[in-house]
Amino acid sequence: MAHLSQNPQHPGLHSHEIPPLSKRYGMKVWQSYLENKTSSAIRMYWVYGPEKQDITVIGLEPHPEDKKHGGYNKVVLSGLE
Repeated sequence: MAHLSQNPQHPGLHSHEIPPLSKRYGMKVWQSYLENKTSSAIRMYWVYGPEKQDITVIGLEPHPEDKKHGGYNKVVLSGLE
């Protein structure tokens, strides 16, 4: 969380936008690594907002196994209220 709050693009987080989730939720949804190289590694999903310089975590989910064949369709995130 310290890396995310200080620098969301910190190399250790491997943060990147997930276009299928951005399209579904109508805002850029980012994914960052919490674990790596382990079965069902946990990913943190987050968005910028609601206020300027805010980051809101909207989900913690295992990495979808089959992202090429709709794996992100199984990911359900909280809304930004």
